[in-house]
Amino acid sequence: MRTALLLGTLALGLSACSVTVRPNLGLQGSGSNLITSLRPDRGEGSTYAVGEPLRVSVTTRTAGYVTLIALQSNGYTSTLVRNAYVPAGTTTFPRAQDGVTYNVAEPRGLQRVRAIFTRVRPTSDLVLRGTYDEGRWNATSSAYLQPYAVEDRDVQETYLYIR
Repeated sequence: MRTALLLGTLALGLSACSVTVRPNLGLQGSGSNLITSLRPDRGEGSTYAVGEPLRVSVTTRTAGYVTLIALQSNGYTSTLVRNAYVPAGTTTFPRAQDGVTYNVAEPRGLQRVRAIFTRVRPTSDLVLRGTYDEGRWNATSSAYLQPYAVEDRDVQETYLYIR
């Protein structure tokens, strides 16, 4: 009887709870840990209204080259920065020399930003434009990094919401 009462109380208590599950959007990079931080200026998971400016900071352990790609909630993908040289430490994009601003636009919903880092200058450009599903997006990133030694590359991802 005590067990039934305890289980009933536990079930009643748990039914009053709401559990929020967020998919694991971060990536296990190459294991080289060259990118130590990647975050939007308001922090990972933050919310931006359509038209608001966005800045993305990348912190690296060593100098190298960064490519930033974005995946919108509708699957449309674009390249924000291509093979930009960064010194060790934190670099915030867009930089003054880039001559652009990032203003968030529709579609509303989840926006993912991926940083791809290589210690050596990439021999090709990663140009993404069009609609990608999860598999194609990951496959394209992986294929781009394939020519580089594991210790010379890293990939990290962050996210934000557009309302």
